[in-house]
Amino acid sequence: MIIESIENASKYTSIHPLFAQAFEYIRNTDLAAIEIGKYQIAEGLLAIVSNKKGMTAEESTAKFECHNANIDIQYCISGVETLGWKPRQSCKSEREPYNLEKDVLFYTDKPDMFFQLSDGQFAIFFPEDVHAPMIGEGEIKKLVIKVKI
Repeated sequence: MIIESIENASKYTSIHPLFAQAFEYIRNTDLAAIEIGKYQIAEGLLAIVSNKKGMTAEESTAKFECHNANIDIQYCISGVETLGWKPRQSCKSEREPYNLEKDVLFYTDKPDMFFQLSDGQFAIFFPEDVHAPMIGEGEIKKLVIKVKI
């Protein structure tokens, strides 16, 4: 997992061949005005924009998730979002079998830690990062870029 500000995103472009294009999309898109929805950026890059009221930690951790085929770049456009995290190798209890079509695996474990993102900050979740997003009060507008592995 990586937690960072968009100003420092260039430090991470060498991690994956599509990261430079993903961060370029973030920097060159009017995210304050972008509509809620899904946007195909390029082959292997899908942007998902949402604007929702934050959940309680209990609601979010009920869907404590990770992915096998994608890396998530979760970028906070506006609001304050709290996220939970735990390393996948420490998780012991799958909620249900891996869903290949949706690329998601849920656990009943609880996060080891929580952290916050605010405007202009992002977290990168790799397949080994189990995460619980969208915890908070008030509206949270965010962008999730799915980066195909």
